[in-house]
Amino acid sequence: MEKADKARRTAMDYQLLDAGDGRKLERFGRYTLARPCSQAMWRPTLPPEEWARAHASFDREDGNRWHGRGNLPKEWEIETAGIKFKLGGTDFGHLGIFPEQRAQWQWIRETVRAAPTPPKVLNLFAYSGGSTMAAALGGAEVCHLDASKGMVEWARANAALNNLAAHPIRWIVDDAHKFMRREIRRGRNYDAIILDPPSFGRGANGEMYKIERDLKDTLALVKELLSPKPLFVLFSSHTPGLTQLVAENIFHQLFPGAKIETGEMTLDGPTLRCPSGIYCRVIAESRK
Repeated sequence: MEKADKARRTAMDYQLLDAGDGRKLERFGRYTLARPCSQAMWRPTLPPEEWARAHASFDREDGNRWHGRGNLPKEWEIETAGIKFKLGGTDFGHLGIFPEQRAQWQWIRETVRAAPTPPKVLNLFAYSGGSTMAAALGGAEVCHLDASKGMVEWARANAALNNLAAHPIRWIVDDAHKFMRREIRRGRNYDAIILDPPSFGRGANGEMYKIERDLKDTLALVKELLSPKPLFVLFSSHTPGLTQLVAENIFHQLFPGAKIETGEMTLDGPTLRCPSGIYCRVIAESRK
């Protein structure tokens, strides 16, 4: 029974199969897809016929375009890093998950679970809720914020998949800066804050966000919202040019003396690792 259950989980999981020539070949449960990956500047490992077996592919060579999208169901489920996700192809080539965050989800869950008291966690720019699920599964009370109503609804569906429908999660559709300023005025604070801001995005009412212009203001609000003895801040980014060193410089200035860990987020395949952004963890002193 245990062996069969492990085989089922493996079949439902994510796997990077190959990458190269600006593309990546991935398996999401039962379905294999080929999609762009600008950092894959090397040659693919698998032969072209393996790539041709993908159920569907997506490219941006002449606008955003799917090939074989009809081979995919409208929705399907996978389970990875102990979290269940509803997936579906979007017009921008996304599926409702960024699997390079799996190591962060595991770290969030373990860190929250090890906290002496259940922390209050704010997840900003929260997308389909991978970090929200990780924090909630670890026992945290979570506030999930995204500017897209559709993505918040998607995240709520993921919460239901993970038996978290009744868990204390606040679901907020709003501009991140406006929400944080209101929370500060209300005197609310959070023990941990997670954020993955976009390079460019728009708020719930059309507010424009540019990371190179707005990140300093975002982080100033984050710092002001932290409780007196916070657990952590977890920042991640897919923005080209925002390197580990840049993140270290930003966070050492903002949190002098704090323990800071940085690294690359990667997709790990059988024979290669594909870089997919960076993370920075600001770990405060013990809350005990």
